[in-house]
Parts: sequence; structure tokens; C-alpha cells
Amino acid sequence: MQWKTQNSPWPKKASMSCSQVKTKLVCFFDHKGIVHHDFIAQGQKVNQQCYLQVLTGLREYVRRKRPGLWPDKWILHHDDAPAHDALRVHEFLAKNFITKMYHPPYSPDLAPCDFWLFPKLKNALKG
Repeated sequence: MQWKTQNSPWPKKASMSCSQVKTKLVCFFDHKGIVHHDFIAQGQKVNQQCYLQVLTGLREYVRRKRPGLWPDKWILHHDDAPAHDALRVHEFLAKNFITKMYHPPYSPDLAPCDFWLFPKLKNALKG
């Protein structure tokens, strides 16, 4: 909101566009380290089809990298993004016996990426 006179011109709005430089990374980790990661193609959005492909890869990596947790001793904790709450994603998790831990809204203390994963990534990218 802005205070302005009736004769003032309308403010210019910046339009959002997809970055041509950045790459999206979907990463899953536990206390031992990174379990699975996927880079998302430029211009592709993380919707339910994309997320289902990533979850299929995650399921296979958990089976291979953490056999002690396979098939039903691991819990998936992800946030409340629309792709995570899609009906097909819930069906996939139920069909594959993957327990989901719900992320309470407005709880930054349950975002371990900010404290564990991102600093390690930044150090590696700094060279």
C-alpha cells in the first residue's frame, strides 16, 4: 500500500521470471548424510509428477544405501509444499508403506536444512 494523490502515476511492478542461471536441487538426508539428490531441469517446476519421480528414486536409494531401514523403518519428513500434499503423492506413500511426518506450519525450528545441509553446500561451492 502507498499513500499518493489521485493524479499520481501508478507504481511500476516488477514481473517475476524464471532464472536462467539457477538449478533446483531436491535433496534427502538423514543423520548419516545425504541419501538421495536430484537436480531438476531448468524451467521445470516441482509439481506432483516431478516429485513422484524423485520419490521413486529416493525409495530405490533408501533400499540400496540404508538397507537397515528398508522397507518400513524410515519416516519421510517434508514440508507443506503443494507438490508434497498432492493426492497421488499420498497414494504413492501409502502404497509403498512410507510413513510421513507432518511439518507444522510456521515452525522454522524444524527446518534442519538451514542448519545442517545448506552450510555444507555453501562451503563446497565456495571452493
